[in-house]
Amino acid sequence: MKKYDYLIVGSGLFGATFAYRAKQAGKKCLVIDKRQHLGGNVYCENIEGINVHKYGAHIFHTSNKEVWNFVNSIVEFNRYTNSPVANYKGKLYNLPFNMNTFYQMWGVITPQQAKEKIEEQKAAAVESMKKSGITEPRNLEEQAISLIGTDIYEALIKGYTEKQWGRKCTELPAFIIKRLPVRFVYDNNYFNDKYQGIPVGGYNKLIDGLLEGIEVKTGVDFFEDRSYWENIAERIVFTGKIDEFYDYRFGKLEYRTVRFEEEIHDCSNYQGNAVVNYTEKDVPYTRIIEHKHFEMFGAEVDNCPKTVISKEYSTEWKDGMEPYYPVNDEKNNTLYAKYKVLADREENVIFGGRLAEYKYYDMAPIIEKVLKFQIQ
Repeated sequence: MKKYDYLIVGSGLFGATFAYRAKQAGKKCLVIDKRQHLGGNVYCENIEGINVHKYGAHIFHTSNKEVWNFVNSIVEFNRYTNSPVANYKGKLYNLPFNMNTFYQMWGVITPQQAKEKIEEQKAAAVESMKKSGITEPRNLEEQAISLIGTDIYEALIKGYTEKQWGRKCTELPAFIIKRLPVRFVYDNNYFNDKYQGIPVGGYNKLIDGLLEGIEVKTGVDFFEDRSYWENIAERIVFTGKIDEFYDYRFGKLEYRTVRFEEEIHDCSNYQGNAVVNYTEKDVPYTRIIEHKHFEMFGAEVDNCPKTVISKEYSTEWKDGMEPYYPVNDEKNNTLYAKYKVLADREENVIFGGRLAEYKYYDMAPIIEKVLKFQIQ
């Protein structure tokens, strides 16, 4: 008999939720993480009384009542509503594209006026493409303009997207933007989901609740003593990079990564919103996050005399950097498929999460997936 039923490699949402469910099923688990803290990318650090999202903003949203009730059974969630603002050359626009955006862009005040303006620009774009012999959008730029017109594309999509991907929009495939959410109502709520919020006290409360009573070890790299860890438990739940698990035998998968510059300011309110996107290409960062607005509202904001912001810079991933976003183009998807064949043959290894599955996940679908999992 081995010491544990499950060794769980990685303490992010997939690993922590799996450990919670396995413990409920009477299984003995050990969770290890190479970082010095638990929680993966949802980890928060308390700075000046503010829970700072160290690996980028995480906003929980779902329409699945079972998932919402589950996370709230671990820790209460607040009423935060994601309503980002875009800054383009010093002018502010509401996101997602809605009647506030269209009023700010064109001065239109009715849905019919907005629709007419968008259709006018779309028609001009399509006609221009036809004159050039283009029947279908060949790249992201042509796709976006054919969906929303030139004005919004130039101000709110082009520069931001090129900073995110490190490539010109004319060099990016059209399928990246299959559709653009457009709302003809005055509603700045970014998500369509029924439920959204942030754990009261930060995401560490959620992770600590999921891992309560479970043995954990931080600062432990699975690959530094792989043979030991592979023989300590009956089964392994692996949430790291799938290509690393197989020693990169087919080659390395590619990612985009994000670099953060943190600043503490001696003011109670820096930008008045949790998320401000900078869509102008000449501004090097993609957005500024002001963390206190995720959990402080009204007078609470002013009662906290300092604030913490993070500027986000999107860059190409290299060895040693944190892998954030899988590059799900044809080349990388083909490479991942080779690793997936190997993974499917494993009898005692479960692969889960965005790195192990080479797939971008929001938080709620991760938890939903684990809740459906049959613990053996």
